[in-house]
Amino acid sequence: MLLKGTLVNIAAVICGCAIGRSIGHLLSDRMRNTLMCALGLAVLLIGLQLALQSQHPLIPIGSLILGGLAGELARLEHRLEVFGQHLQSRFSGSGKIAEGFVTASLLYCVGAMAIMGAIQEGFGEKPSILYAKAALDGIASIALTSTLGVGVVFSIIPLFLYQGGLTLLAGLAKTVLTTSVMTEMNSVGGLLIMAISFDLLGIRRLPVGNMLPSIFMAIALMWSFGLA
Repeated sequence: MLLKGTLVNIAAVICGCAIGRSIGHLLSDRMRNTLMCALGLAVLLIGLQLALQSQHPLIPIGSLILGGLAGELARLEHRLEVFGQHLQSRFSGSGKIAEGFVTASLLYCVGAMAIMGAIQEGFGEKPSILYAKAALDGIASIALTSTLGVGVVFSIIPLFLYQGGLTLLAGLAKTVLTTSVMTEMNSVGGLLIMAISFDLLGIRRLPVGNMLPSIFMAIALMWSFGLA
C-alpha cells in the first residue's frame, strides 16, 4: 500500500496529541519546561549527527544560503505562520495553536528520516524508516501537545503533503538521488534540525521555514559541480 508509512506516521502523531491533550493539565509548568528541554537536546543530538556526515562542507553552506534566499522570496515562514494564526483565531482559547502548528510542522517534516523514509517507500521497499519516525513523532507529540496545545495536531496536514509528496516523487528520482547526494541532503537537514532545537531550548528562534528549500538545493549543487 503506497503511503502506508506516512499514514502510520500521521496516526502516531494524532495518538500522541490525544495523549498529550489528556494529561497536559496534570503537568506543572516546570515539568513541561523540562520535557521541552529534553526534547530539544534530543533533537540537537540528531541534527548534529546528521550535519557531520557531509563530505563536501561547501555544499551545505551553499545550499543554506541559496535555499534561504529562495524561501525568503517565497515567504514560506510567513505563510506557515499565517495559516497558524488562522487556526489560532478559529480555535481561540485552545492553547498556542499557531506556535504548536509551526513548531510541530517543521519538526516532523525537516530531516533525514522524513526524506530517506519517503524515498525508501517510494522505491517500493518496506517503510521501516517511517515506522521508526512514527514512534519518535508520536512521543514528541505528547510532549509538544502538553506544552503548546492542540495546534500540534494540525501539523499532519503539511506532514502528509510533504512526506507523501516525496514518496510519490521518489520513484521518478532514482537516478538523481545518488548516495553522495543523499549524504549532503542529510547534512543540510541535520543543520535545520539543529536550528529547531535552538527554538525548543529557548535559545533563539530561527527562520527554519524559509530555509526548507536548502535540502533540495543540495541536489542541484551536487550535480552542478559534478560531485553526484
